[in-house]
Amino acid sequence: MFVGEAPGADEDEKGEPFVGRAGQLLTKMITAMEITREQVFIANVLKCRPNMPPNTSGNRKPTRDEMDACLPYLRAQVAVIAPQVIVALGATAVEGLFGPQKMNMTRLRGNWRELDGVPVRLTFHPSYLLHNQDIALKRLVWEDLLAVMERMGMPISAKQRGFFLKS
Repeated sequence: MFVGEAPGADEDEKGEPFVGRAGQLLTKMITAMEITREQVFIANVLKCRPNMPPNTSGNRKPTRDEMDACLPYLRAQVAVIAPQVIVALGATAVEGLFGPQKMNMTRLRGNWRELDGVPVRLTFHPSYLLHNQDIALKRLVWEDLLAVMERMGMPISAKQRGFFLKS
């Protein structure tokens, strides 16, 4: 199970999570794990797109009250789906799942937490990777996905272990 922040404009239009540019990158990440989107459940902390102030466009971070209002629904999804592992994508997902954090995402990334008995791996949001093309950053996220694969007992090829390493 992957958990993101909230639907953006593309997701709001299509009624499906992670279908914009960040979603396309997430799909590539899932495919690199040698699984398909159909084999995972993708959710968001917020179930609907946050309202924007009049005459503005774009997306905004959900408020704490909005996240708190939606958390019971997300926990119910976790209970029904019973995922082996959850991947929290970005600081807002981490905050939505676990409350405000004292550390920034750079320090949180790569750690395991637990939500209702399910291990949760914290990593960067795909949109962060789109804005920061550093190969070392991509490798960190890939290491998180390798850790998820290991936790799930999935086979990992030498090719997969070598992704984003300097030759």
